[in-house]
Amino acid sequence: MPKTILLDDLEIYKLAMEIGDNVWDIVMRWSYFPKKTLGGQYTEAADSIAANIAEGYGRYFYKDRKQFCYYSRGSIMETKAWTNKAFKRELITLNELETLIEKLKILHHKLNTYIKILKQNSQ
Repeated sequence: MPKTILLDDLEIYKLAMEIGDNVWDIVMRWSYFPKKTLGGQYTEAADSIAANIAEGYGRYFYKDRKQFCYYSRGSIMETKAWTNKAFKRELITLNELETLIEKLKILHHKLNTYIKILKQNSQ
């Protein structure tokens, strides 16, 4: 019988939580206007990566789990877009841009692997 992995031990979940916290820390430094306009959407996109992984993890059927991973993958791409926009608007440094983009790239790859495993388990 395969061992059940707890959500908090799932590598993709931990990395998604870290990205959400990184974005939150960055946005909290901004002044009112960028925080209200770009920051709110940026934080929501970054936080929804982990939230969708968690919601999918809590579902009984593999098909449901997979669907929430697809939502999470969409949030990765949205977070990447907001990261690039924040850099263009001089709200984040080059180092912050590169660090976040690399973490998002790694997470995207790991999430795709997780989705493949879910597909295999559903058959």
